Amino acid sequence: MPELPDILVYVEALERRVLDRRLLRLRINSPFVLRSAGVAPAELEGRMVTGLRRMGKRIVIAVDDDFAAVIHLMIAGRLHWKSPGAPLSRRGGLAAFDFAEGSLLLTEAGTKHRASLHLVRGAEGVAALDPGGLELASATLPQFKDALTRESHTVKRTLTDPNVFSARHRAVALSLGVEGRPPAPESQGPGFWVRNRSSHSSSDRGQSVLSRRDSARSARSFPPVWQRGQ
Repeated sequence: MPELPDILVYVEALERRVLDRRLLRLRINSPFVLRSAGVAPAELEGRMVTGLRRMGKRIVIAVDDDFAAVIHLMIAGRLHWKSPGAPLSRRGGLAAFDFAEGSLLLTEAGTKHRASLHLVRGAEGVAALDPGGLELASATLPQFKDALTRESHTVKRTLTDPNVFSARHRAVALSLGVEGRPPAPESQGPGFWVRNRSSHSSSDRGQSVLSRRDSARSARSFPPVWQRGQ
């Protein structure tokens, strides 16, 4: 499953490849991947990429005239940078963004069809896809505590709920030693872990994400062309 550091690396790699480049064609190879109906793929074709950013664990590719493609890799989705016009496999090939410099392929292993692509127009269209969770890396300790203790769930469930935190933070839950901990009374529940793990400041959490991002950059499972930092 792509984690937050993997998404950060994808965004960085995409910025180097497609920012300020013209999207020549958008190919949809699977009827399951496109989850929106208001914007046709052809409406993005011929437009320049104006921005890339992360929204939770989604990747937002903005193009001219306020259009955007929002990619959610979910569990088995992956992105690959290939030569221009590279074909999509009949099995696992979901979509392709074709540029003069190369093609960005969206693939998914397995048959669950969880990875998704939304094509939207306007800030409202993008915002509608945002679960709205708190950004853990930049959150203050009071904000973190409020989000963590708002409902009576296990710490693991809370940290991996995109409606509470902007990205699923299972790795953070593991690093805090709270994997599967029950909520229990306040003295032993999420509040207990907030107080006893307060040394995990926002800068610590941010550094943890950066460290995991660096690991993702060199991971063997990552698309090889991006392992080399090209």
